[in-house]
Amino acid sequence: MSDGTAPREGSLDAPTRHPIEWQEPDFFDAEKLDEELRRVFDICHGCRRCFNLCDSFPRLFDLIDESESGELDTVDSADFKPVVDACTLCDMCFMTKCPYVPPHEFNLDFPHLMLRYRAVEAKQDGVPWNENQLIQTDRNGRLAGKMSGLANWASDRDNKLTRPVIEKIAGVHRKAELPKYVPSSKTFVAQAENRPPEINTAAPAHGREAVLYATCFVNYNKPDTGVFAQRILAKNGVSTTAMHPHCCGMPQLEQGLMEDVASYAKIVAKAFRPQVDAGRDIIALTPSCALMMKFEWPLIVPDDEDVAALSKATRDITEYIVDIARNEGLVEGLSALPEPVALHLACHARAQNMGQKAAEMLRLIPEADLKVIERCSGHGGSWGVMEEYFETAIKVGRPVARQAKDVGTRFIASECPLAADHILQGIERQLDEGQTVPARSYHPVELFALAYGLAPELNT
Repeated sequence: MSDGTAPREGSLDAPTRHPIEWQEPDFFDAEKLDEELRRVFDICHGCRRCFNLCDSFPRLFDLIDESESGELDTVDSADFKPVVDACTLCDMCFMTKCPYVPPHEFNLDFPHLMLRYRAVEAKQDGVPWNENQLIQTDRNGRLAGKMSGLANWASDRDNKLTRPVIEKIAGVHRKAELPKYVPSSKTFVAQAENRPPEINTAAPAHGREAVLYATCFVNYNKPDTGVFAQRILAKNGVSTTAMHPHCCGMPQLEQGLMEDVASYAKIVAKAFRPQVDAGRDIIALTPSCALMMKFEWPLIVPDDEDVAALSKATRDITEYIVDIARNEGLVEGLSALPEPVALHLACHARAQNMGQKAAEMLRLIPEADLKVIERCSGHGGSWGVMEEYFETAIKVGRPVARQAKDVGTRFIASECPLAADHILQGIERQLDEGQTVPARSYHPVELFALAYGLAPELNT
C-alpha cells in the first residue's frame, strides 16, 4: 500500500463497477487471466463470507482445503473450471456479501471475473453446439410459436418419449421444467397491438407515457405478465405501447459471448432511442433484462450514447408501479387477496440496487400477507436446466422451496418466471403425504392485477 498500512476490510463507500475491458488484448490473455483468478481466489479463501450463496464458493473452498498444502499454491489451474461453471452470474456476492468490491483497493468483482473466464473459453474453444442452440431465445420463440402445440408437447417433462431424446441431444435434464410457448398470434407484442387497454384519463398519473420492453420470455412464453402490466398501467392513466427489437443478450452473457451482447445492446438501444428522446419511460418486464439494460450494457459498450440514454430511462415494472404510488398515487380499487403470498425476490432484481420493489408493490394491497424470501432460487437461467447442473440447482434452491412450502399457499410468486417454476419443482421434492404442489406460479404483477380485479382469468 502506498502509505504502508494494511488495507481495511470493507468500505464505507457505495460499491461501483468498472467497464468490462473485453476489447483490450489483455482481457483474453490466458496467463493474465490465471494471475487474476489466483489473486481473487486467494482473497476469497481467506474471507469465505460467500460460502452459502451458490455452489461456486463451496467448490472453490473444497478445492483449496483438499489440496496438498491447504492453500491455493498447490491447486492446479485446470481445476478452476468447475468453480467457474457453477457461477450463475447472479451478482449476489458482489451486491450483498463481498467487503472487497470497488472502490476497495482489492478491487474484487467475482461475477465479472467468471465472465472473463467464460469469454476466454468461448474465444478459444467456442460454445458447445447444444448450449448455443438453447440461448437463441428469439429464434426459438419465433419457431416454437409456429407450432406451439407440438413444441409444448415435446418439452413436457412427463413426456417419456421425447424428454430422454432432448436430454441426449441438447443436454437438458429430462426432469427440468421448461417454458411453454404461445402461438405466434398471441405473443405479448401481438396482443398489445391488437387489444390495447382503455386509458383511465381521470387517474392521477394520466399523462405518463411508457414503452414496455416485452423481453423474450414475456413475449414468447408468458405474455400474461405484459398484458396484466398494461391493464394496471392503463387503469392508472399510463399510455403504453410494447416493443421487442431483440433479446437483451443475458443468455449470451452467461456464455461469455461479449461481441454478441454488445451487438444486441446496440440494436435494442437504437430502436428505443426515439422513444427515450420523446420522454417516454422504458419498462422492462423481466428483471434479468432490466439489469442488462440498466447496468451491464453501459459497462460493455460504455461509449455508446444510445445505450447510456436507454440505461437512464429504464425501469423495472414493479419499480415503476411503486414510483406511481409514491408520486401521483394509485387509483383506488385494490382488494385483499384470498390467501397469503410467498414472494421470492429474484437475484437480478436485487442486483438492480432498487430495494424490494416487488414486496413494496404487493404491500400496497389491503391486508397484504407476505412472506418475503430473499435468497437464490438456484435456477440461474439456462444453467439450471442442464443435465449436469439440474440437481445442484434443486439443492441450492432447497431453502427457498422449503420457506415457500411452509407458507401453505397457492400464491407462489417471483419476479423471475424461471425461478418461480423452479421453486415449484423444489416444493414438489419436499411434499408430505397428502400435500400437493400449487398448480402454477405467479409474477407479482399478476397478483397485483388480481387484487385490482383486472385478471378474471386467474380466478379460474
